[in-house]
Amino acid sequence: MIKVLAINGSPRKDGNTAILIRTVLKELENESIVTETIQLGGKKIHGCTACMKCFENRDRKCVIDDDLVNTCIEKMSEADGFLFGSPVYFLDVTSEMKALIDRAGFVSYGNGHIFSGKVGNAAVAVRRAGASRTADTMLHFFLANDMIVPGLPCIGVGRDIGDVGQDEEGIAHAKKIGQNMARLVKILHQHPLSKQEPANADERMKKKKK
Repeated sequence: MIKVLAINGSPRKDGNTAILIRTVLKELENESIVTETIQLGGKKIHGCTACMKCFENRDRKCVIDDDLVNTCIEKMSEADGFLFGSPVYFLDVTSEMKALIDRAGFVSYGNGHIFSGKVGNAAVAVRRAGASRTADTMLHFFLANDMIVPGLPCIGVGRDIGDVGQDEEGIAHAKKIGQNMARLVKILHQHPLSKQEPANADERMKKKKK
């Protein structure tokens, strides 16, 4: 079974970000790929404290275990690819999405880059400024984790809920992302990358901070 996970960082469960996510996932579903969406935005999500316990425990979990982040990490690890979605909040991703990026990133680095080789991309809903920065924040997570990104993230322009549905270029690009992700995850499923020994955790990260 091939599966792609989407994580919605918008507090508006059925807002413009969700429209973009659904547009991407529809293309994957058309190729018989199983999809799932986690609603992260609007939940109480802790920020990373840089405690480095994930480097000590190496159990693929964040030591903070009373919110959705560990669920997201587990499902991200199991999926063949995943899609991050966020609206632009003060020229960047939402605080919930940033917390996931920080904590999942630390867990990945502490456990030998557990997302390496997976397919990733992002969707951004924007009214005016900040789209590129928001996309870059999510894109850099994929690149830092040695993931494969088939093309640029999609950006949908709109203010009120539903407006991005009228952005023909944004919707067209969201469909293209879904098609590209579907093509790539199916190829990788048929021809998986060669298995490599898990990398050691980056020991530099465990040094005591002055």
